[in-house]
Amino acid sequence: MTRARPLASVLLALLLFSSIAACGAGSDDAPKNVSAKTAALGTLTPGVIKVAVQPYAPYTTVQGGRIVGLDGDILTYVAKKLGLQVKPQVTDFAGMLAGVQSRRVDITIGGVAWSADRQKQGLFTDPPYYSPPAMAVRSGKTYKTVDDLKGLSLGTVEGYVWVKSIQSVPGAKLHAYPDANGVFDDLGAGRVDVGFLDPLIIIAAQKQRPDLKISTEYLTPPTAAEVKAKPAYQYFQPYQTGFYLPKKATKLEKAISALIDTMYTNGEMAKLVKKYGGDPEQFLKPAADVATARRGVDRPSDWTPPSVGQPGQ
Repeated sequence: MTRARPLASVLLALLLFSSIAACGAGSDDAPKNVSAKTAALGTLTPGVIKVAVQPYAPYTTVQGGRIVGLDGDILTYVAKKLGLQVKPQVTDFAGMLAGVQSRRVDITIGGVAWSADRQKQGLFTDPPYYSPPAMAVRSGKTYKTVDDLKGLSLGTVEGYVWVKSIQSVPGAKLHAYPDANGVFDDLGAGRVDVGFLDPLIIIAAQKQRPDLKISTEYLTPPTAAEVKAKPAYQYFQPYQTGFYLPKKATKLEKAISALIDTMYTNGEMAKLVKKYGGDPEQFLKPAADVATARRGVDRPSDWTPPSVGQPGQ
């Protein structure tokens, strides 16, 4: 989810999240018989991993005290391997980031996009998956490139970075909505030509709301020359997601990243992507700029991003 919120909203969320989290800060007793290896991971409560999430099905949803969805299933697999009990704390997107940066939680998940600015204030794991540039379109319509979007009515959610991209498309009219439902409603009614949302959201809407008669298409990413001419076009390219942890959680980040890499090679990641309607070829193969973006920033100069078909070391 390429969700970017203004700094002021993040700061407000930090204050709110801190007060909420403080109320229950001492309520989680450590599980009995926590192994030394698990305790060494350095979570806030030994044997427990506190996770900030927002309701964002089918990526993250809390049901019966469990996080379900693609990101939730990935973390559940990882936590089991590490001997950690998952305890979710529900907030909004800005609160997710604030909870990590203030170290009120151990981690946040839910398609958080890696960025150079965010990594300065926290740690990112290796990418559990890569989010392709997906479009919701009315059935029968085809749009492949940025040039195809010129002069169209394009919708997305307020605060998402696709807002910047849409504003850079010649002649395009931006329609920004409080949530994805507004995008889908106007797309189905013909008031919007294309909706930019995270791909699994679109795929789920196709199944849940067949009356809308929409389909999913993937935009051919703009070229390097196009991005150079219009920097906001970078958000029309695939982006790498990551689980986001506090700066001091180095041992936990390394342990989770190692297991994420293993899930690529043992087939577990592809299985989970397929479970939620995604295409592993779209979700689990990095674009060329994924490595270059992080090498020498928060990864070694020889870092190789995880990919289906090869180890991500």
